[in-house]
Amino acid sequence: MGGALDPAVATGRNLVRAALADLGPGSRLVIGVSGGADSLALAAVTGFVADRASYEVTAVIVDHQLQPGSAAVAAVAAEQIHELGMEAEIIAVDVGRHGGPEAAARRARHEALRRSMPDAVLLGHTLDDQAETVLLGLGRGSGPRSIAGMSPADGITRRPLLALRRVDTERICRAHGLSWWNDPHNADPAYRRSRIRTELMPVLEDVLGGGVAEALARTADQVRADGAWLDELAAAVEAPLDVPTLLALPPAVRSRTLRRTALQAGADGSALTSTHLAEIDRLVTSWHGQRRIELPGGLACVRLGDSLSYVRTPVAG
Repeated sequence: MGGALDPAVATGRNLVRAALADLGPGSRLVIGVSGGADSLALAAVTGFVADRASYEVTAVIVDHQLQPGSAAVAAVAAEQIHELGMEAEIIAVDVGRHGGPEAAARRARHEALRRSMPDAVLLGHTLDDQAETVLLGLGRGSGPRSIAGMSPADGITRRPLLALRRVDTERICRAHGLSWWNDPHNADPAYRRSRIRTELMPVLEDVLGGGVAEALARTADQVRADGAWLDELAAAVEAPLDVPTLLALPPAVRSRTLRRTALQAGADGSALTSTHLAEIDRLVTSWHGQRRIELPGGLACVRLGDSLSYVRTPVAG
């Protein structure tokens, strides 16, 4: 890179530096790389920061083996990572079907990225991805948790580029001489997120006069902050299965308390919906003798007297 530093590159570096501020020298980083502009841009700016902060960094390219030529795409991505002066590892995964193709691919990818037990996993989600996630949540009617979108930090997962637009990551790639792959799935109308990206967002931007993606991302930040505080209140409830205690809680705290107890009991968090929680809530607030609510994950919530409990659901023979 010669001449003046591209502002998008400078911003990207600063975002990565801030996202990793809690990590010391020698910390091991994994960057999830697909070959697209977002992940390649993340690798480019992270490599710069890692070199100066003495982090150990590896780019992991996950080959989902779902499209013809995926191995070649992974190989090209690895070559560009090597040109940036970083290690690259290609991991081929077998994607299952549980929860739908997108959810299954996401689970397989996350398992591959965590295989080496790094201190942080960096993902290249952008502000555009965040806006699309919020709209998907609104469409499902899944409540504030889905409208809150993706968190910048979730355990070891870091998403440093959530404040950047997709066009900014393309600028970063061009500044580093990187060529990115355009996933055909991103324009495939069979995928709801693709239609949001190519059809709905342009209409919203036109009708509402621009700035829609930024507004949706700001909404996600605000809802996430409120939700985090309510989750803290729910975690502090001392008798979370006691019906009188639950009745005394504000509905927003009670819902989060019930969700927390269900997850602790073993409910499948990826399939646990607001509908399930509403039915459990009825065991507390509108009990007419109903005794069990079936939950995803082979679990049921049961009311006996003034107490809730969770029991395993027998498997049909």
